[in-house]
Amino acid sequence: MIIRDATDADWPRIWPFLRRICEAGETFSYPTDITEATGRDYWMLAPPARTVVAVADDGTVLGTAKMNANQGGNAAHVSSASFMVDPAHSGRGVGRALCAEALRWATAEGFRAMQFNAVVESNARAVKLYESLGFRVIGTVPEGFRHPRLGYVGLHIMHRAL
Repeated sequence: MIIRDATDADWPRIWPFLRRICEAGETFSYPTDITEATGRDYWMLAPPARTVVAVADDGTVLGTAKMNANQGGNAAHVSSASFMVDPAHSGRGVGRALCAEALRWATAEGFRAMQFNAVVESNARAVKLYESLGFRVIGTVPEGFRHPRLGYVGLHIMHRAL
């Protein structure tokens, strides 16, 4: 797979799995009835932020990530990122590769840390992946996420110095 900057031409290949992930309501705090226009606004970030795609040799978009400053002003030295892997391609290292690229980008851009503001506690695969890449849970918002099957679960704040 290669990871490259996303283009407008990639959006039609991102939107179907982004919509399915949002509709499932298990891992993102985006609306479960997200519209395509809103999804595009949330995901396709303009510079200096960055949106990338992980693409297979045959051109299939396997997943995507967006990366940006976590906050503005005097807190703009901490980055953040979000990742979506097409469920049809999970378990192939796509999430790990996207996260590694986000860490590489943030370091190259001069950020001092990366912080994830809302990692759903029940998303054990994501938590395990992030921890394996050096992130740690620095706090949990109790019952901060209403999971469609599990009810109210915590939202982790995860952090890693760069």
